[in-house]
Amino acid sequence: MNDAAIARPIRTAIVGFGVSGRVFHAPLLAASPDYSLDAIVTADPARTAEAGRLHPRTARVTTIDDLLRRADDFDLVVLGSPPATHAELATAAIDAGLDVVVDKPFTVTSAEGRALAARAANAGRRLTVFQNRRWDGDYLTVRRLIGDGALGDVARFESRFETFKPRPRESWKSRAGVAAGGGILYDLGAHLIDQALRLFGPVDEVYAELAIRRPGAPAEDDAFLALRHGSGPISHLWMSSMAPQPGPRFRVLGAVAGYTTWGLDGQEAALAAGISPRDPAYGVTPHDRWGLLGAEGAAAPVPTERGDYGGFYRELAAAIRDGGPVPVDPIDAVDALELIERAHGVAQDR
Repeated sequence: MNDAAIARPIRTAIVGFGVSGRVFHAPLLAASPDYSLDAIVTADPARTAEAGRLHPRTARVTTIDDLLRRADDFDLVVLGSPPATHAELATAAIDAGLDVVVDKPFTVTSAEGRALAARAANAGRRLTVFQNRRWDGDYLTVRRLIGDGALGDVARFESRFETFKPRPRESWKSRAGVAAGGGILYDLGAHLIDQALRLFGPVDEVYAELAIRRPGAPAEDDAFLALRHGSGPISHLWMSSMAPQPGPRFRVLGAVAGYTTWGLDGQEAALAAGISPRDPAYGVTPHDRWGLLGAEGAAAPVPTERGDYGGFYRELAAAIRDGGPVPVDPIDAVDALELIERAHGVAQDR
């Protein structure tokens, strides 16, 4: 970028205005002085109207082709569209000379993801993946405790995203099969696997149980993975849309102590409720929801790190302006996709 480009906000367009674009990306971008939200792409009339209500100064565009005809007016495209569109749309944006954020899952296959990362590198464009759960307060706390040695050597890492939705709302997720990136393993598993890989590194062995619990669902809505990491720990990952009683969000067992926490990080709920990331209370976990650290009979609450999804976009702004690393290396997402593919293979073989 030249000096003039560095001085102005990063001109950004969001493709898709479902949960991804409306709840996550648009509020985070609107709250950041590093970006201007200049266009929202959606063909849905109701979502177009909602985009106009929430972001009246932002242009509404019907198709990405219309957007890319004006590629010189933008610096960054954020893809919040269904996974089956990611590879094609990201390729088009890269070829138009734009940097790209792709929501998770990055692509449907690891081969698509690896090819897309190579294309961006060859074109000299920045490509990253919105793995926002790396900035969850409870995950940041787990990472801190492990890094500080408060748990000792970790033997087992348990992580859950469990909800009870026996009647899913109508959306692309309710219709997409595995071949289109549907199913809970692509959806929530992309987060849980990414977190486990960041904490403990590559996986040597994978065990998987995948099931369809809701009649007529096109892909698994209940899953369990056991990952044996080369560094030693075993990760047990649960994700379910049919859990009337969810288990702990995290349960980490070490040689010295354990750490257990319940409930989801509150940032998504805050954003959905219209709370700005600039609010002093945003990302703060109340005392009564802090996790417990210690051994049986001697566990005590420890403060939860402040959650900070905005950290993703701050790191991206630094990468775009100063040439630093992107917040999430797309090859990290490819590694997670390879594990998702292995899990589907293991489950089919059982």
